[in-house]
Amino acid sequence: MKKKEAIQQDNKGLGFFERYLTIWVALCIVLGVAVGQLIPIFPEILSGWEYANVSIPVAILIWLMIYPMMLKIDFTSIVNALKMPKGLCVTCVTNWLIKPFTMFLFAWLFLKVIFSSYIPDSLANEYIAGAVLLGAAPCTAMVFVWSHLTKGNPAYTLVQVAINDLILLFAFAPIVMFLLGVSNVIVPYDTLFISVILFVVIPLTAGYLSRNYIIKNKGREYFDNVFIKKFDNITIFGLLLTLIILFSFQGDVIINNPIHIVLIAIPLIIQTFFIFMIAYGWAKAWNLPHDIAAPASMIGASNFFELAVAVAIALFGLQSGAALVTVVGVLVEVPLMLALVRIANNTRHWFPETYNTVDVMPKRPSM
Repeated sequence: MKKKEAIQQDNKGLGFFERYLTIWVALCIVLGVAVGQLIPIFPEILSGWEYANVSIPVAILIWLMIYPMMLKIDFTSIVNALKMPKGLCVTCVTNWLIKPFTMFLFAWLFLKVIFSSYIPDSLANEYIAGAVLLGAAPCTAMVFVWSHLTKGNPAYTLVQVAINDLILLFAFAPIVMFLLGVSNVIVPYDTLFISVILFVVIPLTAGYLSRNYIIKNKGREYFDNVFIKKFDNITIFGLLLTLIILFSFQGDVIINNPIHIVLIAIPLIIQTFFIFMIAYGWAKAWNLPHDIAAPASMIGASNFFELAVAVAIALFGLQSGAALVTVVGVLVEVPLMLALVRIANNTRHWFPETYNTVDVMPKRPSM
């Protein structure tokens, strides 16, 4: 009975589409493959709508995915970051000094060594590239959902997402360039920088400006309860349409190598649990409250897969193995994160009581 209640609690707060995202992704994979095989002119026409290696239809859909997320970032809350230095230290170090490199390590170990008999070397390099793009893009908006499910501190969650996005602007491209160079993948670096500008800087700026404009003219209550809710399903809608387009190009790869989907998923799953354990264990060692430890661990375990998909498509094309890996990341993320939510909730007693202030540093008792 308790197990059933825990599962119900984990799913509470997820919208209809988010709760069954894995199912929708699977259906879109099937539909996309079917379209590509039965209507081959569809991917051929889309191939002609590209500029600087960026698919225009996919770019529009990616913007639809990212813009609602950027609306949720309140950059004025960054001033509160000084009140929670330990939690932010766990988040930043795990996300940017550990996660990208362990993702590369696990992807290389499994895809180039352990599974070398099943995956050609050139294709393994593309798969590693996709894994690197996932590893260099920690989660943004979905971490609000995971934080809510673990009763995380909302002020801290907001601050860590804002800080994470600022770091993303400067760290994503150099990390990807370094790791892809190590994996012997030739990268058009100008396209990488253009992709960051298109899929991070522009929607981030648009979200910031429109957020300030709406709040100034309509008020905060209207923004939170009316305006932002208009975008509830836009992100998922854009994601699912992108997947249909993506898999219309991936049909031959999937049909000829279905085992590759499973092989790709294995290092991604291991990486997710590994990063969570590092951040969660570190928070436990530092005696942080659970409402800080949980969101600090969730943001690194999950990925900003919209950005990873966008950059993979821009760098390597819709038909690339790198793009396929980023989509497999979408496929496995929701069930994995719900499993981590259950782990976090079941180990709440390992951590100190929740503090009722945004300052996560325990106050000394008065004498």
